[in-house]
Amino acid sequence: MSARARPRLTLRIVLISLGAACVVAVGLLLWASWTRSPMPEALSALRTSKDVKVTVQKWGVFEPTRGKPTTGLVFYPASRVDWRSYSPLARAIASKGFLVVIVPMPLNLASLDSGRARSVIEQFNRVKAWAIAGHGEGGAMAARFAVHHPRLVRALILLGARPAAGDNLSAERITTLSISAERDGLVPPLVIKGSAWLLPAGTLWVTIMGGNHSQFAWYGNQDRDGKALISREEQQARVVRATVEVLRSIGD
Repeated sequence: MSARARPRLTLRIVLISLGAACVVAVGLLLWASWTRSPMPEALSALRTSKDVKVTVQKWGVFEPTRGKPTTGLVFYPASRVDWRSYSPLARAIASKGFLVVIVPMPLNLASLDSGRARSVIEQFNRVKAWAIAGHGEGGAMAARFAVHHPRLVRALILLGARPAAGDNLSAERITTLSISAERDGLVPPLVIKGSAWLLPAGTLWVTIMGGNHSQFAWYGNQDRDGKALISREEQQARVVRATVEVLRSIGD
């Protein structure tokens, strides 16, 4: 090969590599941007009522209309799930007297900004006791936030989720609730229990018999998930009961 031909070949390789990288980047962007859409019940739960005030701006904020709650919950959505799919859950918890804030994520991936709860906590400074929760990947990132900000949250609530291997909370004094679903085909109970060594010894373990991964929210059913044997309403009610007990236990 002549010396003159080498620069042309090198330029061609660079251009091909850049083109391939662009194609991959666009593909990933499109993949991440596609979300599982909220069901009609979820959209209805975004309306303010006599019991719960709903504000939708940069976050989804649910707060009881009576009193000023001093205990709050920050919620991280699962990967590629529209945050509004959790509005019925947030609304039900808020109706019990707690502030609930659902945090939308960049490209609908909590892994891109696990620290977003911090800005929520800073803004709602009237709240004295905070818990952080998440579903699926959102739960893993909620655990990561708790690892890096142990003084900001008193409780961690995982829905069909487990911490990443590098996020060890076993030595932390944080109230922890892990809720799994018997028929979860994406994060089965045995997989969740396998993460027990990453969580505090006093972790509360709840398995919803007949439930699955998709019914932790209101976005339909995911591929590869198990078929639920209970209704979405029943699974949600059990999540609300367990969550409210934890929030009451950490309140001032």
